[in-house]
Amino acid sequence: MFKLLLIKEYQRLKEIESNQYNLEWNVKRILTKANYQIHTDAVRDFVLPQTDYIKDQEWLVYAEEADLLNVCLFNCTAKDWREANPEHAAKGLNIRDFASINELVVLANLENLNSILIRNGVDKAERFKQLRQIVDIQLKSLDEKDFMKALKKLSNDIYIRKRGID
Repeated sequence: MFKLLLIKEYQRLKEIESNQYNLEWNVKRILTKANYQIHTDAVRDFVLPQTDYIKDQEWLVYAEEADLLNVCLFNCTAKDWREANPEHAAKGLNIRDFASINELVVLANLENLNSILIRNGVDKAERFKQLRQIVDIQLKSLDEKDFMKALKKLSNDIYIRKRGID
């Protein structure tokens, strides 16, 4: 009986721990989505007017800017990830759904910073350079503070190449 109670208590504690990280991950994902609005507003107001895209192709500009952030943080574009993970893509999941809590925090920061850089007229190559430096600095700092938050949310599988690992 004691053994059964011990096992049940262990399972309960693991469930609480798991729910804590899932809740935090969900909050960070919502924060990232909110900051994405700030990012897309900057693209709409400052990048689109300088391009020659026709109205029905404006989405390409938004996709390019989102992929700039994806490459800075995840080392691949959304399309690269979908092609490497067709089973997840078929379920409507994307690269950001598999990001760690720390990566989502950095992504939210990148979206804000990129919107400021866009508004200040910084060209794409320079923005990429600055954003990549921010990724390195912030991930290093966050990953050193809390190892558990650096874990992947849904599983231990690696769906994209980790920084510095081939």
